[in-house]
Amino acid sequence: MDTTVGPAENKPDSCDNSSWIPRGNYVESNRDDCTVSLIYAVHLKKSGYVFFEYQYIDNNIFFEFFIQNDQCQEMDSTTDKWVKLTDNGEWGSHSVMLKSGTNILYWRTTGILMGSKVVKPVLVKNITIEGVAYTSECFPCKPGTFSDKPGLSNCQVCPRNTYSEKGAKECIKCKEDTQFADEGSSQCMERPPCTQKDYFQIHTPCDDEGKTQIMYKWIEPKICQEDLADAVRLPPSGGKRDCPPCNPGFYNNGSSSCTPCPPGTFSDGTQECKPCPAGTEPALAFEYKWWNILPANMKTSCFNVGNSKCDGMNGWEVAGDHIQSGAGGSDNDYLILNLHIPGFKPPTSLTGATGSELGRISFIFETICSADCVLYFMVDINRKNTNVVESWGGTKEKQAYTHIIFKNATFTFTWAFQRTNQGQDSRRFINDMVKIYSITTTNAVDGVASSCRACALGSQQSGSSCVPCPPGHYIEKETNQCKECPLDTYLSIHQVYGKEACIPCGPGSKSAQDHTVCYSDCFLSYMKENQSLHYDFSNLSSVGSLMNGPSFTSKGTKYFHFFNISLCGHEGKKMAICTNNITDITVKEMVAESEDYTNFVGAFICQSTIIPSESKGFRTALSSQSISLADIFLGVTAETTLYNINVKEDMFPAPLRQIPDVHFFYKSSTVTASCDSGRVAVVTMRCNLSKPGQGVISVPSTCPAGTCDGCTFYFLWESAEACPLCTEHDYHEIEGACKRGFQETLYVWNEPKQCIKGVSLPEKRLATCETVDFWLKVGAGVGAFTAVLLVALTCYFWKKNQKLEYKYSKLVMTANAKECELPAADSCAIMEGEDNEEEVVYSNKQTLLGKLKSLATKEKEDHFESVQLKSSRSPNI
Repeated sequence: MDTTVGPAENKPDSCDNSSWIPRGNYVESNRDDCTVSLIYAVHLKKSGYVFFEYQYIDNNIFFEFFIQNDQCQEMDSTTDKWVKLTDNGEWGSHSVMLKSGTNILYWRTTGILMGSKVVKPVLVKNITIEGVAYTSECFPCKPGTFSDKPGLSNCQVCPRNTYSEKGAKECIKCKEDTQFADEGSSQCMERPPCTQKDYFQIHTPCDDEGKTQIMYKWIEPKICQEDLADAVRLPPSGGKRDCPPCNPGFYNNGSSSCTPCPPGTFSDGTQECKPCPAGTEPALAFEYKWWNILPANMKTSCFNVGNSKCDGMNGWEVAGDHIQSGAGGSDNDYLILNLHIPGFKPPTSLTGATGSELGRISFIFETICSADCVLYFMVDINRKNTNVVESWGGTKEKQAYTHIIFKNATFTFTWAFQRTNQGQDSRRFINDMVKIYSITTTNAVDGVASSCRACALGSQQSGSSCVPCPPGHYIEKETNQCKECPLDTYLSIHQVYGKEACIPCGPGSKSAQDHTVCYSDCFLSYMKENQSLHYDFSNLSSVGSLMNGPSFTSKGTKYFHFFNISLCGHEGKKMAICTNNITDITVKEMVAESEDYTNFVGAFICQSTIIPSESKGFRTALSSQSISLADIFLGVTAETTLYNINVKEDMFPAPLRQIPDVHFFYKSSTVTASCDSGRVAVVTMRCNLSKPGQGVISVPSTCPAGTCDGCTFYFLWESAEACPLCTEHDYHEIEGACKRGFQETLYVWNEPKQCIKGVSLPEKRLATCETVDFWLKVGAGVGAFTAVLLVALTCYFWKKNQKLEYKYSKLVMTANAKECELPAADSCAIMEGEDNEEEVVYSNKQTLLGKLKSLATKEKEDHFESVQLKSSRSPNI
């Protein structure tokens, strides 16, 4: 046989060390993302067939078997070359007809894990080819095997503690006290001194006194000696301790074991079971936190594909407040713990809800490792095939993990622990272990109750049995009746009692008709600087897609990240679908019952890994590792923070914009080992009129995969449809000149334009107007008249002022000249040339002319005072 490696793209030497590896009685495939072929050429004298056994349990690796002729053409007998998956720990068989002549057999594996380690490789053994021309010569059996009769078709393997050399007819026993040998050994080995790694402790079941004993046992098969000077003795057993209490939902009926509470009753594990009060129902679950004996719906085993050392051993051991991995037969054993749940059923009050959480399984664990140990958590649905959900490598501190159940089916949960994946039969890492402190499954069909919860009662009488509430209805505390949640709230999946079970939807969102989910109806309004902005994202409600990359694994495989985004609308239905077409390619019998195949996910935002066809030599591109990034809508706002989720300003830098970005916030209900609060995603909508229609979706340049930490994803969606609707504030008018008695008014958009649809630009307006010459003439006439009037008034008052001053001066001079003369007779005659101004009648009433005089002469008084001139006549005359 020969093994070949397909060169990886861009890195032709990166897969040189990847190959099929012989492991004794089987051969193991590669564990990386390289393409490796195991080739065997055979020439048949007549037609025949090839038969082999295999293990293939991980769909993250492709396994093909096909046949070519000497012209490198595939034979018709291998048109269906994909090998079927097998159940965990079981061997499948595969056979293909062979034509006479040259047949080149290919076992080819291709990893698609994007650089991460394959959980379990493909194993092949017992390859048998019928139709080969036989020879008359017999070949001797290899060391470790024997044949007690000549001419047999195969050799038998020597049992444990025996050995054989080449061509042996029987196996030779080792010295029982000082030597040992594994199955198929070619020699015996000396038994080493016993150490602490050669024994383990167990807890016995509780006795009638409520005590448990600590027992120490040698790991079987025992290969060490106790009677050597430096050997460790087995510690004494029999020390008694108090038994832990019963687990919640169980009670002690006076015997040494715990019994499940009868239906309709509950217990915390320390008291007797009590019936649930009226208006309540048992909260069915399994909560294992005390480990004196293994629960009835759990089992443990040990499995090793290369040997049968640990067959029949317990893979896990109970230890009071935890259950831990056992010793096993060698360090590369798989220590397996199974939990079987026949189904999940939500509380009676939630049985009408659809598409929501049915239950969950949570466990608290820690790993203590000095080598490359791995703990796998796997899920099997309806006994179809086991899929790895999560894995942890190396030492891990005490932590919790939760897996959510969305469908009612039979589930088997498996914990598999392997100390090292190196093909060795030693026990150097016996102290490496995993401890599980508690396992809790909610809403289990055959579960027990540790408490009771409120339920809705029938309307006939207060003591009637519990009835299911319609979707979106909570249980009113006062009446225990079903009542619909208020508008724009959704019903919590964990609590239905009281109005507080109705959770308000986030900003910019509304609740679906059945109050089970919140979503955006694609419309948004908010105030910015006393201006109301309105958005309509309806044209972006169809699923938007982004293909980002390419990227390359450490082995050179090219791949892309593919995202689907369901932004808004559709009454909250998750329209983004990501598909795994690996199952479509390798499994042909996908019929109606194949709903158990989880080959797609539906969410608001989902992600797939796309491997182009040219990268692996397949006829079509491969889509794998589809995950949901967001299945819960939180809200939409122009603010950069919502529910402690921040959008950094430099995440998507751009020139200064007058219109702020709008952010859609989402989260995932599923938690992972690295994201203990679940993943979150933000889609930033940016107005860009240069990108019409669906626009362009991108991710930050600093995080090519859309995320920098694996938990928070950011997307930028630029489109003209992300601009606000146009309003009257988005345009202005321009008035034209009067031409031929008409004036034209135009309306234009403000620059730069940052709106779409909404109001339209008004039509241009044409109106009559007066000529400019007419108004110039009117203005000139009024100005000239005013100027003439002012000049005339100024001259008049100036002349009047001069005459008054002259008269006053004359009177004063006359009075002074006649003080030494006899007074003359008064005369009222008017001298020639004088005006008869004494005829002016002075009045206290100020006329308009008086006001003007006052202004001209700057007098403060309203009129002239009459002065009684002194008479020149002597009073004595």
